[in-house]
Amino acid sequence: MGVHTLEIIETKDLLRELSQIKNDIGELYTTLNIDDKKKQLSLLIEETFKENFWQDQAHCTQIQQQITQFKRTIEPLVALKQEVEDSIVLLEMAIDEKDNDVMKDIGSKIEQFRNRFEQLETYELLSGADDDKNAIMTIHPGAGGTESQDWASMLMRMYMRWAEDNDFEVEVLDYMPDIEAGIKEATLLIKGQYAYGFLKGESGIHRLVRISPFDSNQRRHTSFASVDVIPEAPDNIDIDIKESDLRIDTYRASGSGGQHVNRTDSAVRITHIPTGIVAQCQNERSQHKNKAYAMKILKSRLYERKRQELEKEKMEKFGEKKDIAWGNQIRSYVFHPYTMVKDHRTGEETGSVEYVMDGEINKFIYAYLKSLKNINRK
Repeated sequence: MGVHTLEIIETKDLLRELSQIKNDIGELYTTLNIDDKKKQLSLLIEETFKENFWQDQAHCTQIQQQITQFKRTIEPLVALKQEVEDSIVLLEMAIDEKDNDVMKDIGSKIEQFRNRFEQLETYELLSGADDDKNAIMTIHPGAGGTESQDWASMLMRMYMRWAEDNDFEVEVLDYMPDIEAGIKEATLLIKGQYAYGFLKGESGIHRLVRISPFDSNQRRHTSFASVDVIPEAPDNIDIDIKESDLRIDTYRASGSGGQHVNRTDSAVRITHIPTGIVAQCQNERSQHKNKAYAMKILKSRLYERKRQELEKEKMEKFGEKKDIAWGNQIRSYVFHPYTMVKDHRTGEETGSVEYVMDGEINKFIYAYLKSLKNINRK
C-alpha cells in the first residue's frame, strides 16, 4: 500500500471523526433546547434596556445572573459547533489541494474538540427536576477536634473559590468558627442556574491526609468532614409547616465577629419537632432576616425529605447519613507522603492538590455526572 493511499485513508478517518463530533453536537444542541434558550436570553437582555431596570437592584442582580448562566450554556456549544463545521470545510479543501500541513493541524485538534464536547455534554445530565435550582451546602467537621475543624474550613474555602470562578454567588447563611482554628459548621447558599445540579455529587465524606500544622511532632494526621448539598426550595413550594411544630430559639452568634459572624443576639435556630430537622442562621444582624433565612433552610430540608420519600428508587444515593469516619469517604485529599486527590466513586484523580483546594474541582464534577449517565444507561 503506497504512502498516498495511506494518506487518503487517514484523512477519511479524520473527516469521519469530525462528522461524528458534529452529529453529537447537533444532538446535544437539540437536547438542551439551545434555540429556545437563545430566545430566552434575548428577552432577558432586552429587559436590561428598560428605563427603570437598574433601579431595582435585587431584580437587576437576578436578571444578570440568569443572563450569565444562559451564556454559560449557549456560547461554548455554539462556538464549538462553529469550529467543528469550519474544520470540516477546511479539511475537505485540504484533501482536494493535498495540503498536508492543514490536515495535520486539523488532526491535532480532534482530541481537543472531543474533550470540549464531553464537558459540555454534562449539561444534558442537568435535567433533573431540581438541578437548575440554587444549592444549600452545609459543611460539618468530623471527629478529631481542631484537625477536622480546620479541614472543614479548607473545604468551605474550596467551594467558595469554585463558585467565584464559575460565576455563582455565595451567601454565608450560618458560620460557627472554633476559638482555636477552623469551623464547627457552615451553611452556604450558592446561587445561580444549575448550582444544585453541579454540586449534588459533592455530598458525602471528604478525607484529608497531611502533616498536621497543629502537631509539634510533625506527625501525619487523617481528618474527615461531611458535605451536605440540597436544592433550595422554591418560594411557592407547597410545604405545610405548622407553627405549633416549631421550636424557635434565639442566641448570641458564636465567635468574635468578623467576616462571617455578627456580634448581636440575633442568631436564630428553628427545630421542626416532628422530624427533628434543625435549621439556623446567624450571619445577619437582623433577627428577622436570620429567622427568614432559617425558615428557608428548614423548608428546603423538608422539601428534600419529601422528594426522597417520593423517589424511593434513589434512596441509596440520598439515604441514611453515614458516620463521618474512615471507609465512608467519597473523595480523598492527600498532601503527604505524596500529593493526590482521588474520587473513590469515579476513579478520577489528580496530583494537583493545591489547584483543587483553590476551587479547581470541575473535573471531579464532570466525572461524577458522567458516571450518573452511565448508570442511567444500564
